[in-house]
Amino acid sequence: MAHPEHLQILQQGVEAWNQWLHRGRGITPDLSGANLMGADLRQATLRGADLSETHLRGADLRQAYLRGADVSKVWLSNTVFGNTILTDVVGLETCMHNGPSTLDHRTLAHSWPLPLAFHRGCGLNDWEIEVTKLYAPGLTAGQVTDILYGIYPLRTDPLIQFYSCFICYASKDHTFAERLYADLQNNGVRCWFAPEDLPIGAKIRVSIDESIRVCDKLLLILSKASVTSPWVEQEVETALARERQQANIILFPVRIDNTVMTIETGWPALIRNTRNVGDFRRWKTQDVYQKAFDRLLRDLKAVEKQPGGSRPVG
Repeated sequence: MAHPEHLQILQQGVEAWNQWLHRGRGITPDLSGANLMGADLRQATLRGADLSETHLRGADLRQAYLRGADVSKVWLSNTVFGNTILTDVVGLETCMHNGPSTLDHRTLAHSWPLPLAFHRGCGLNDWEIEVTKLYAPGLTAGQVTDILYGIYPLRTDPLIQFYSCFICYASKDHTFAERLYADLQNNGVRCWFAPEDLPIGAKIRVSIDESIRVCDKLLLILSKASVTSPWVEQEVETALARERQQANIILFPVRIDNTVMTIETGWPALIRNTRNVGDFRRWKTQDVYQKAFDRLLRDLKAVEKQPGGSRPVG
């Protein structure tokens, strides 16, 4: 937990915080688990600080100094990393991204290399991630030319953007859901996954409904457990209501057993009769899983974007 005295000083403002750290050289700030949502942390000295599991959604970290800090399982969304020092920061690959964040070229120049998962979580697409290689120290002119040659004029394949997904599942299916979540994230699909993205202390129903509202698609994992789950039923109803309001497909169902195909009534029967359901029944067999996953990934493509184009909306 955050050290009460340290948190109290930070709440007095960055100037008071930096002065306190300067007077007490050798202090390692302990802010673990603190709620710093929307905090103004511009120019804050956070070197070596324990920021693990801290909520930094909407926080402004422009010109902040985080060298050597621990940001394991920090919550991020609309967080501003502008001219921020992230050199030797621990746990960037474990950050939880509820949405994209700002990551500017000065931060990349100060802190290269940063983990791929962090780039993707902040919202960078494949082309933008390729560009970050230009910040590698010690590149020769020839290496820079090779990178640019690969990224710019001769690139003809469009860059793919994916719909964001809310993963809806029963707790008994957690192992499969966790695997699917990890693979989607690693392929550039931003996901909302309750074990990773539901804040501690949040009102569960409110948070889930809001997340379903802002995600493009609801990825529904159908199983013997999920078709009898009241929680899953409510999430499906929320997605179906959005479909009616927006005249757009929100629900993306996949099955991991055959239960939904045998039910004759209720919402599972509605889905079976009106939707093409993805087949992950043999998900424990790698090649079969990969084929089903590739199909899902193909169907989650949103729009194509050439370098320099605009981002997709919804």
